[in-house]
Amino acid sequence: LGWKFYDADDYHSPENKKKMAEGIPLNDEDRIPWLCALHDVLRREEASRQDAVLACSALKKIYRCVLVSGASALASNETERPGGNTALKILFVHLDGPIDVIARRLEKRRGHFMPPELLKSQFETLEPPRAPENCITVSIEKSLPEIVLEIEHAIFS
Repeated sequence: LGWKFYDADDYHSPENKKKMAEGIPLNDEDRIPWLCALHDVLRREEASRQDAVLACSALKKIYRCVLVSGASALASNETERPGGNTALKILFVHLDGPIDVIARRLEKRRGHFMPPELLKSQFETLEPPRAPENCITVSIEKSLPEIVLEIEHAIFS
């Protein structure tokens, strides 16, 4: 796509990284400041008229609302209808797959602060995106070219 790429993990606080490395799942209080910082990154790209890709485990609906609207999503309880003048246009791509497939992939990852043992807590927290959220769900069991084509089709159609 030629778009800027951001990995949300790069924006976690040292405290969050330490907590995860110790096998302690993050809670809402840990995640909200991180999500607000990510909203600011996306807002900056929009102001520069730049498209961007953000890889992020926005597990809950309210987390995705914070990405779209920033902290105002919390103050105005915009979980049903994120919007207003500050809302970013974001397509959420839910890469969906069985926990055992994801666990095998995580076990191959080296040098990351989140241990595979936290995967179960992420599945327990997950609220898969669905309408009216601007989202698509793509199976991770497809080939990489199929996944990319499906996402590109959603972006450009």
